[in-house]
Order: sequence, then C-alpha cells, then structure tokens
Amino acid sequence: MTTMTSATLDFPQSTTPELLRDAERSLMYVVTRPEKIMVRGKGSYLWDLDGKRYLDFIQGWAVNCLGHSPRVLTRALQQQAKELVNASPALLNEPMIRLAKLLTDHSCMDKVFFASTGAEANEGAIKLARKYGQRHLGGAYEVVTMWNGFHGRTLTMMSASGKQAWDGLFEPKVPGFTRVPLNDLDAVKQAVTQQTCAIMLEPVQGEAGVFSAEKSFVQGIRELCDERGILLILDEIQTGVGRTGTLFGYEQFGIEPDIMTLGKGVGGGFPLSALLAKDPVCVFEAGDQGGTFCAQPLAMVAGLATVGEVIAKNISRKAHLRGTYLRRKLKVLRKEFGFTDLRGMGLLQAVDLPAPQAVEVANACLNDGLLINAPRPDTLRFMPALTVSNREVDEMLSILTGALRRYL
Repeated sequence: MTTMTSATLDFPQSTTPELLRDAERSLMYVVTRPEKIMVRGKGSYLWDLDGKRYLDFIQGWAVNCLGHSPRVLTRALQQQAKELVNASPALLNEPMIRLAKLLTDHSCMDKVFFASTGAEANEGAIKLARKYGQRHLGGAYEVVTMWNGFHGRTLTMMSASGKQAWDGLFEPKVPGFTRVPLNDLDAVKQAVTQQTCAIMLEPVQGEAGVFSAEKSFVQGIRELCDERGILLILDEIQTGVGRTGTLFGYEQFGIEPDIMTLGKGVGGGFPLSALLAKDPVCVFEAGDQGGTFCAQPLAMVAGLATVGEVIAKNISRKAHLRGTYLRRKLKVLRKEFGFTDLRGMGLLQAVDLPAPQAVEVANACLNDGLLINAPRPDTLRFMPALTVSNREVDEMLSILTGALRRYL
C-alpha cells in the first residue's frame, strides 16, 4: 500500500505501454477503449501521449459544443477557481442565479434545477412528473417512453429507456414505464391510461443512431397531453444548446414542453446538467430534490460561459450552416458508397452503410487520425464541435473516404 505524504503527488513520467498496464490493473471494466491515452485538446483536435493528432467528430458524445478547451470556458473556470469552487447546495451563489436566469430568459421554461449528469436531470424529470401526478392526476405515475430511446444509465433511466440490449439486465427494473415506437401516434394514444402522468421522448434519438421525431408526431403528442392534462417531457440532453441548429431542439417542432432536460453541451465539457420546467409543474417541496454538487459555482460559470457564448455568437445558426454543408458532402459520398440512409439535424448527423462494417470503418478512421462513432453495426454518427469549420469537415470526409474504400 502506498502512503501519501503530500497534497501534491509527483508522478514519474510514464510511457504509453506502462500507463496501459496500470489502466488494466486499476480501472473497472465498463467499456472497451482504444489503446490511446489522450493528453491535450484544442478546438476540433485531440493529441495522445505519443504526440499523434486526431480530428474529433465525437467531442465527448456531443459534449464539447465549443470544441476542446475553448478560451471562454478555461478563463471562466480559472477565475472562479480562485474565488469559490464549491459551496453547500443549500446556499445561493451568484453564478447559480445568473445561469438560471440566462436559461429561462432564452427558453420557454420558468424554473431550473441544476445537477451534474444527464441521467440525474432525467431522473429529476421523472420524479417531478410523478409528484405532479400525485398532486393533480389522482396518483398517476406511469410515463410513456419510446423504443430505442436513451435517457441514461441509472437504474430508473435504464428502465425508462427503450434500449432492447438492456432487457434482462439488473432485474427487477423500476416499474411504471410503457414503451411505444417513435413516430407512432396511435400507439402513444393507446398507451396512455388513467395512470399516465407524462410522455417522455428525445427530439432526436442520438444513441439509437440519430432518428428524428416527426414534427406531426411531436405536435400530436403535445395535443394529446393538453387533452388529457398530462405532461410532455423532452430529453434534450444531446439536442440542446445549439446542436440541432436552434438553441433548443423543441424550437424545430413548433411546440413547448412542460419539462425539459439539458446536459452534455450545456457545460461545454464540464459536468453539468439542468432540469427545467414551467411554473405550474414545479411541485417539488423542500427535500424532494437535491444533490451534493448541485449548482456548485465552478459548474455554474462553465454553463454561463458556454451558453452565453452560444447565444452571443449565434453558434446555433453556425451549427445549422455547418450541418447543411456536412449533409451536402455526405450526399456526394452516398453516390460512391451506396449509403442506405442519411439523416439528422444540425450537427447531429448519421449515415447507414450498405453492410454492417461501421465498427471496422470507425476503427480504420481512428488509426488514420479521425474519431467518429458507430452506434449500430451499419451506422456512423457525426457529432463535431458546433464551431467546426468547413475545412475540418473536408478533412474528416477525406479520412472517412479512405476508410470506406477499404471496407465497402
């Protein structure tokens, strides 16, 4: 056992093989990671310990909306770290108030609760909807969710999600969720009962492979919720803060949700999420919701810097324009490689390959200095920084083309 005698540990410089051996010995296995150790990031690029550069079209799973280590974020964190890193969640702090006001001023929502992860925010949304059901809907507690939806990895959120690979894991699951197919309004109507308190969905199912809800479907759900007096929850963990080409995804559908969750991009890379709701839905009482790190000042200034930059520089519009450019270029590749589908909104895009070679293609791209994601055996997903340039899009396409020619 190693005895730590100083608050500052001076680790010797290690090589990649040494660190990989330490990782295998010390890290709990939850995912198969490539044998690359990332040490630095700037904008659209990452560098590993051996000095190799990678063009990053994953960006922490749509997290780094301003790219790696943007100056506006690092400067805000440095300044706040000198003043106050953490305070009790039972105390107010100035950045907390300013970020809440910024989000409510620029959305259709009235109140905010801050957390650290998307799963926390979604869990809070379910709790809020069930409390609303207890108070206003005769004890209704069930939530209708979508097949192939993804809401996080807590036990409750795995129960709410429609990921079939999770069926049978960690049983018994949390009861109270009914799943229906995305874009099947009749199925939603049939699933709603006297015990239903809310309907929950993502505007775009990112983890499933970038499948968008249809505008008529979302509007139909909004009408159904109004008719039945139940709540509409939009999980905007991946689509919020400019990703789809508007500040929030719901703006693309001509409706307003009752509850919305944000994560990933809202902190620009710093752990931060938010649960937002309309005033009539805010039925929590003291002690119903909380968390040790909720609304700590360092996270709040990360959110202020990130969301403020997106708004001030209209980066949502830039994401729309870059997304249009990316889609146009992918259509050209479609003719050569026979993509069976091309879909997405803004800078959340995907293509389906004519063969289940997506993992092989993504691995080939990694070796060639490009990070892309294969959420399904035949699907490639693109989630670059919202600040990505046309030149960087072209660089990505050049590397991708080389990989595709090896496998298709």
